[in-house]
Amino acid sequence: MEYENDARAFNFLTGLICGAAIGAGVALLLAPESGKRTRKRITRAADDLKDDASERWDHIADDVRDRVDEALDGARKRFGT
Repeated sequence: MEYENDARAFNFLTGLICGAAIGAGVALLLAPESGKRTRKRITRAADDLKDDASERWDHIADDVRDRVDEALDGARKRFGT
């Protein structure tokens, strides 16, 4: 049950990030600015999204590591190893 909630949260975050990237790209492409300026904005937005996704991924990885460590500690206590 807990894995289902974690998977749902991960899927939601992944969808949110992808949706934000697509939405930002479309909005920037449709903006009435010069091509050079638009490309700079797209590059900045992509870099920001990459940094945000990396930070979120690190947070999720840390959370998973903590949960695995807790499960291992519980198993060791339960089985006396």
